[in-house]
Amino acid sequence: MSTPTGFDELIHPATRLSVVALLAPTEWADFAFIRDSLSLSDSALSKQLHTLEEAGYLEIHKEGGGRRRRTKVRLTDRGRTAFEGHVAALRAIVEGAGLTAATGPAAKATADDVPAMTATGAAQRQRHHTETGR
Repeated sequence: MSTPTGFDELIHPATRLSVVALLAPTEWADFAFIRDSLSLSDSALSKQLHTLEEAGYLEIHKEGGGRRRRTKVRLTDRGRTAFEGHVAALRAIVEGAGLTAATGPAAKATADDVPAMTATGAAQRQRHHTETGR
């Protein structure tokens, strides 16, 4: 299978995808909000933001100084376009595998099914660990 148009290797790693997805519906977001929302350390988030900024996907604005310094982040137009293209490419991959939102197992699940699905998943993981000796 060929990679769909719009698939972005830079955005694809889970942490960067999470950052960009969090920023997509906002104008600006505080560094602390992003860090806390994604449960990342300052250094881990800084590294990901720097990578995305170097690609022209983010704009980072620092204001104030000392202990009152605030860092704000936003997607650039280029970053927003890349994110939207990447999401479209991921959808194409999923649809190509025959898993659409309308026909996939999750489409038939209701809120009442979530505990049962979670319990089933936990039982399957426990059975796997038992079978593999972990």
